[in-house]
Amino acid sequence: MRGWRAIRWAATVAGAILAAGILDAAAGTPPETPPSQLNWRVAEGRVNAHIEGWPLQKLLREIAAKTHWQVFVQPEASHVVSAKFKDLKPGEALRRLLGTLNFALVPSTNGPSRLYVFQNSLQAATERVLESELGSRRSKRIPDELVVTLKPDAGVTIDQLATALGAQVTGRLDPLHTYRLKFPSESAAEAARATLAREGGVDGFDGNYAFDRPVGSDGSPIRSSTPFNLRPRSGGDADGVVVALVDTAVQTDGTVLGGFLLPGVSVAGPSQTPTDQLTHGTSMAQTLLYALAGSTHAAEGTAVRLLPVDVYGPSASTTTFDFANGIYEAIHRGADIVNLSLGGDQESPLIRSLIKAGREQGVVFIAAAGNEPVSTPTYPAAYPEVIAVTASDRTGGVAAYANRGAFVDLIAPGTSRVPFQGQDYWVVGTSAATAMVSARAAALAESTGQRGAALEALLRGTTGPTVTP
Repeated sequence: MRGWRAIRWAATVAGAILAAGILDAAAGTPPETPPSQLNWRVAEGRVNAHIEGWPLQKLLREIAAKTHWQVFVQPEASHVVSAKFKDLKPGEALRRLLGTLNFALVPSTNGPSRLYVFQNSLQAATERVLESELGSRRSKRIPDELVVTLKPDAGVTIDQLATALGAQVTGRLDPLHTYRLKFPSESAAEAARATLAREGGVDGFDGNYAFDRPVGSDGSPIRSSTPFNLRPRSGGDADGVVVALVDTAVQTDGTVLGGFLLPGVSVAGPSQTPTDQLTHGTSMAQTLLYALAGSTHAAEGTAVRLLPVDVYGPSASTTTFDFANGIYEAIHRGADIVNLSLGGDQESPLIRSLIKAGREQGVVFIAAAGNEPVSTPTYPAAYPEVIAVTASDRTGGVAAYANRGAFVDLIAPGTSRVPFQGQDYWVVGTSAATAMVSARAAALAESTGQRGAALEALLRGTTGPTVTP
């Protein structure tokens, strides 16, 4: 348990026990039970389900992901879903799936439909349910790649080693003697592991994992404009604070970011910044600035600057190698605080070593705990050198979609509202909560002059409690 104090929270967990004690007479073994699944055929207007013992939140996340409806639920509502049917219309399917709970499906002509799930009153359905795709932090190993680190005195170059292994060098992090190797096949990559283990010049090697690009906003635009009165001011070394956003590309057009951004860097190819869609990096930058605008000294302006570090480039996913490269660039370019509103479920010795080295140099790392209501670790948030942030709901408790593992350090609001191209968008998740904590860290650094371990201790003592499962 990391942290300075703890709060207790309570949650109701409902489950179903499956009693499948019937043996197949011929084989003498229990018959196989197909895995639970929900097949929502939107184009056909038909739904198949074979579900046993799903909690309500899991069902609603799956519905949101498959239909792209905006789903709202009454916070107190609970239900264990067990249903089996084929080719039902959506309304009939919802009735079978939701049992005694009430629901209302409200169509929209200029945006996604809205599904409200409640006990007695539609107005009580106030909690937004994230799509499962937005919440997933699952990483996927790239089967034909390895990340290799050489010893400084290896006596062999990476190009020589790659040639001997039959691989290509597709990424270089020369200051760390670390490289990304691509092999002709998965079997070739696996065979190379044995060779690398015997090579005296190799300091370490690991798989390379991919995780998806996060979504910038949650749903359709809101027809309003959020006022913003923070202004940039020049600052010297004493009060100038640099917050690096290791994320997707950050846009400037149609945002409030002008004057606050330092020249950015992309470590994964040319940055892609669409003109008609808010990127995750942009939403985090604006969430941070709006939170900073609410700090005590905001009226005087701020010398805080944001350093965009794009680790996705034009790709739909990033990798642990590019993520590590982004963290290195953030440290190398003078970041005081590194905001990591992304992550995965796989540990990386390379990323851990970079974070440890950065922290020893006085860098504070703040990372999102993950948008899945579980207690399993998300990395890099779960590393002890990182401040892990989960999201709160409107009552101050842990949001229903948010991770609440023992590695979590701080809790902050999980919803922000940011402008883009003349309209506002909702941003929901532990990513937004992380950006808010980074804003608090930046405000403290600017007002107190504290950095590094002193700033981290100050942040933990003023931002809120640690959350325990």
